[in-house]
Amino acid sequence: MADRRLQVFHTVARLLSFTKAAESLHMTQPAVTFQVRQLEETFNTRLFDRTHNRISLTDAGMRVYEYADKIFELYAEMDNTVREMTGEISGSLTIGASTTIAEYMLPALLGDFRTQYPDVSIHLKVSNSDGIVSMVESNAIDLGVVEAPVGNKNLVVEKCRDDRLVAIMSPNHEFADRKAVSMEELLNYPFICREEGSGTREAIASYICNSDECKSKMHIAMELGSPEAVKGAVETGMGISVVSAATIQKELRLGTLVALPLDPPLTRPFSFVHQKQKFRVRVIEELLDFARNYCEANKSA
Repeated sequence: MADRRLQVFHTVARLLSFTKAAESLHMTQPAVTFQVRQLEETFNTRLFDRTHNRISLTDAGMRVYEYADKIFELYAEMDNTVREMTGEISGSLTIGASTTIAEYMLPALLGDFRTQYPDVSIHLKVSNSDGIVSMVESNAIDLGVVEAPVGNKNLVVEKCRDDRLVAIMSPNHEFADRKAVSMEELLNYPFICREEGSGTREAIASYICNSDECKSKMHIAMELGSPEAVKGAVETGMGISVVSAATIQKELRLGTLVALPLDPPLTRPFSFVHQKQKFRVRVIEELLDFARNYCEANKSA
């Protein structure tokens, strides 16, 4: 309902990038530039200074940005108020999740949510934890679900539940009959790990130690971009790994992998992360409440 030109300008001003704004708005960069120029023509003044491939707000642009903030906050408040009066829950949401969560946790949560709210359209973006936090920071997604600590103190982080990590190996591995294994013992074998930026890899690195010298003891045989790829490499005997216990239920039933608890145990949080906003459209609030209840009911999962 709000002026499209103002929405586009507000996104560019917040990100200080036409390219990032185009990605966030699912538009082409020329279309974003056109909308901003139209707004500049309306006010008969430049809203951005463009120098050396960088942009900054002019004094007029800063004033327009401040008013745009107030306009969109009032719009969200109005939207919430009317929807509370009518009881309508509809709209579109974009959720981002790290790979493990997207593949093994979110399908059940989002399936139940869509059953209860069939008029809500949900889009899912998948990346590693660092990528998801970046999307939240740029407002490219409404809600992120990550498997690693979030360093940005300007974001809201709500813990969902703890996830238990276990060591995995092929049934032919010499440790396959053990009851538990230490990380120190695992470091003597080729290690299959996730890529840099993965929450799983960060949790393992923190678990081993914080010094580069200590981390260098890992004999990394492969770096792979998904839990499925890691499991496949371990099943063929190319090395061992540490993964979320939630990702290997099928393999344990089929007997293609063996899982051992780590001694001492290793857990990491699954958390929701979103922007601090006084007013959000009601559908986002409903999803957050639904997700919190889901996490409470599945804490032991």
